[in-house]
Amino acid sequence: MRYALQQRINRMGALLVALACPMAVQASAQLALDKGCTNCHGATLRGEAPGFERLSAKLQKLRGDTAAEQKWVEKFLAGEPLEHIAAHEQLTPESARALVRWLAEGGK
Repeated sequence: MRYALQQRINRMGALLVALACPMAVQASAQLALDKGCTNCHGATLRGEAPGFERLSAKLQKLRGDTAAEQKWVEKFLAGEPLEHIAAHEQLTPESARALVRWLAEGGK
């Protein structure tokens, strides 16, 4: 009986963790690929779009500063700093935050 209760508690804990940290917003290269970021910022750059390496170098200065990261996320979602970019504006705040954090951590 006690073992069954413990298993149930473990499953509930795993479910809560899964709900709190959905895979779709995990900061990773896969998220960038899934969101289409590589179309402009990947190996073949589109127009004047900076590559991941350049973005990462710029954002590494924000590493660990959640307020500065959040400010960048808000600019990103608004289409700043250069122009309104539909792909940026369609991201969820969670995805944008995960991508900014991924880039600030080196983007690899």
